[in-house]
Amino acid sequence: MTTELIVARNVKKRYQMGEVIVHALRGIDLSLFEEELVVVLGESGSGKSTLVNIIGGMDQVSEGEVFFGKQGLHNAGETELTRYRRNEVGFIFQFYNLMPNLTAYENVNLSVQISNDPLDIHGLLEQIGLADRGDHFPSQLSGGEQQRVAIARALAKNPRLLLCDEPTGALDLPTGRHILKILRKFCSTYRKTVVIITHNTNISKMADRVVYLRDGLVEWVRENEEPIPPEEVSW
Repeated sequence: MTTELIVARNVKKRYQMGEVIVHALRGIDLSLFEEELVVVLGESGSGKSTLVNIIGGMDQVSEGEVFFGKQGLHNAGETELTRYRRNEVGFIFQFYNLMPNLTAYENVNLSVQISNDPLDIHGLLEQIGLADRGDHFPSQLSGGEQQRVAIARALAKNPRLLLCDEPTGALDLPTGRHILKILRKFCSTYRKTVVIITHNTNISKMADRVVYLRDGLVEWVRENEEPIPPEEVSW
């Protein structure tokens, strides 16, 4: 892990809430490297989601700099950020956000349509254990199956950076482990950078590195010398 993919320097983010100014990020310095799986921990309100939104090009900094490789995201225009989100970043959220009137295959195909170098949809559905469910609508799938479709949709466009905000938050342990196994495999097999945002400290045991946020700052960063397999994660 020597090549930096994301670099954040003194990143600050302020929101105006009526007459109150909320300091969501107070000066973040952080590097994310190619081909690593990182878990970002922190209590509610620590700034985890705000940081992910900025790294993912969905929000802009109030102060500071953010780079994706040599591309500056902090001073990018909306057209450039749209291109960055479309070509470089995959998003997975706790709630699946599938199109209810489209089948599993068609939901995944949405991201393929905007990708320059997509992965094979049938191959992805087979890898996540849904090869025989591609013609099913979200209402015909369990919560875990819907989350796997959402993951396949994010992976299908073959992003260099995959951002996952509480991807197992609504799932039971066996299903959650299956999801984590898919994320680890995407990182190692396709050599991508995967960032998992969670408040679940147990998930951090499978990470290459762990970043802990508190009150809008990076409190510590720890490297796991021996990450455990996703199958051994428990909560």
